Amino acid sequence: MNLEDINLQKEIKIVFMGTPNFSVPVLEELIKNYHVKMIITQPDKEIGRDKEISFPPVKKVGISHNILVLQPIKIREIIDEIKQLEPDMIVTCAYGQIIPNEILEIPRLGCINVHASLLPKLRGGAPIHRAIMNGYSKTGITIMYMNEKMDDGDIISSKEVDILDTDTAATLHDKLSILGASLLIETLPSIINGTNSRVKQNKDEVTYAFNIKREDERIDFSKTKREIYNHIRGLNSWPGAYCLFSGKILKVWESYITDNYYQGLFDGQITKIYDDGIGVKVSNGEIVLTLVQPEGKQKMKATDFAHGFHDEVLIGKVLD
Repeated sequence: MNLEDINLQKEIKIVFMGTPNFSVPVLEELIKNYHVKMIITQPDKEIGRDKEISFPPVKKVGISHNILVLQPIKIREIIDEIKQLEPDMIVTCAYGQIIPNEILEIPRLGCINVHASLLPKLRGGAPIHRAIMNGYSKTGITIMYMNEKMDDGDIISSKEVDILDTDTAATLHDKLSILGASLLIETLPSIINGTNSRVKQNKDEVTYAFNIKREDERIDFSKTKREIYNHIRGLNSWPGAYCLFSGKILKVWESYITDNYYQGLFDGQITKIYDDGIGVKVSNGEIVLTLVQPEGKQKMKATDFAHGFHDEVLIGKVLD
């Protein structure tokens, strides 16, 4: 890229909307290559018993680069501020609010979204979790134009990644965050010069990745060992899958499946204490829990949890 092209890029005024860690690499690449005039993110939160104020990760980036950061409770509150800025483009990435049409119509180059799935698959707020939980072998990043519907706009570009059997929501999150940043920077010049693709989504292929609810976190041991394995890793490292042991929550962070099959046992019944975990009977075999977190305690090896009860006491107990 020559100096003239670099100068033209720096003249493009961008408003960025995003909130969590996933958005940070995208924002940082935009700041390196374009003129980010304003950052819009969610309000600060109070955390812990002491109610300490926690900044959204995107806000921290904005402060470090001396960029104006706005944190409206509702995005409509700052329509006038966005209009006054006269941005050429709005870029969103995991912002967390639906953008109204009045804002979508402001920038001359449109509103662009970085979404963590291969649209039209997995529209919604939890595409990374759901990709693993649903047993997908591939996912990716889509750069798209925004409209008022959730992840419904025309596709500009996309790039896929394999979901490895060892991936968790945490590892896939990091892969896609980096991919999203690079694909956006690769795609933006074509949007600016008007040569980009614009493909409508196939409505017949739409699936949804709704936000994770508490009931989605509970392990159903009547499912297959593969479904349960995907469920556990799809919720690692947040919010975590769980079951109940003696009426108390037992979070499960890591596991593996075996070829063992047990007849005459209930789904969820503990089969054996292994050197590296606790075997549990499921619909079509056995899954071994290796990293758990008892209610009110820190994460621990499942074997340490088992030894606290004496191994033989646990065998035959039921997790539900």
